[in-house]
Amino acid sequence: MKIPSVSLLLLPLALGVLSCSKKAELAGIPVGQFASLTGAQATFGQSTDKGVQLALEEINNSGGVLGQPIRLITKDNQSKPGETSTAVRELISRDKVVALVGEVASGRSLEAAPIAQRSGIPMITPASTNEKVTEVGDHVFRVCFIDPFQGTVCAKFAKKLGFTRAAIITDSAKDYSLGLAKSFKKEFLAEGGTITGEQSYSGGDKDFSAQLTAIKSANPQVVFLPAYYTEAPLIIRQARQLGITAPFIGGDGWDSPELVSVGGESVEGCYFSNHFSNQSSDPKVVAFVEAYRKKYGGDPDAMVALGYDSLKLLADAMKRAGTTDPSKVNAAIASTSGFPGVTGNITLDDHRNPTKPAVMLQVRNGKFAYVETVTP
Repeated sequence: MKIPSVSLLLLPLALGVLSCSKKAELAGIPVGQFASLTGAQATFGQSTDKGVQLALEEINNSGGVLGQPIRLITKDNQSKPGETSTAVRELISRDKVVALVGEVASGRSLEAAPIAQRSGIPMITPASTNEKVTEVGDHVFRVCFIDPFQGTVCAKFAKKLGFTRAAIITDSAKDYSLGLAKSFKKEFLAEGGTITGEQSYSGGDKDFSAQLTAIKSANPQVVFLPAYYTEAPLIIRQARQLGITAPFIGGDGWDSPELVSVGGESVEGCYFSNHFSNQSSDPKVVAFVEAYRKKYGGDPDAMVALGYDSLKLLADAMKRAGTTDPSKVNAAIASTSGFPGVTGNITLDDHRNPTKPAVMLQVRNGKFAYVETVTP
């Protein structure tokens, strides 16, 4: 069939428009994000993504980095083992990202870190607190404190409350949980406390009656539960049903609305350590909370704040490097000192871990109330 001459004239124009559209789509500095946007720990990934997206919007609206916008490419690992390595390889080999932001869960960051290290691509984890993560190599960084500090903070806080007898319940399948339990036990014993018993479970379990019955028989004054929000409220609720009245203390893995929506009255009065409190009067935190409310409604949690700080710190490092070359950006990240994050001023040490404070929060009337700030 003969193609009309008008169509022939329009064809180059259409192809030109498509070409320009493709170029516009690929414009900017490619940065990869891998996160658990769906699956068992989806609220973690969704929160960090909101923080990253808010930072992205602010950075690009202010002229971008080195005259270019950041082009964020996000992959969902579905909270599943094995999916992170696939996502990270795609981001590096196919999408040609110059840096990576992710993950929250320490296990998934440990899956990604060797790939980033071998590829020479800097990786910043917002919230993986297990100390092994940055030990993988000099291309792996974090903006959160590490488990030994967090576990120590919780142990000191328990002693400050007057508790001398503590039990520990650990998720045996999570590096995060094992790390916190180890540091809590070490510090609590050093403070003169007694560990009345240690029990373990595996992530995904629903029945904790055997472990809790053993805990109850030893009569602890407090229970340390370094769990994720997926199990913590279930464990505490079952503990109350068995007559355990002792308060529970946890780590930042509790930071999710599901702690209260699932745990209800059972979690009232319990404490957990965290990276951030949206009740802070710090001007930069106040501005951040207002910006978040305007974009999303509601208040940001710690994972939002850590995601925000991760991309902001990366952009700052690119500006200081004067280039997007991964090796030079890597060196700039490593030299970060006094970066004004909303989770605290960030100075990275020789192990690429930040020196920064932690906060203790308590569940009060279904909200996470600020108790105190603990400095290193």
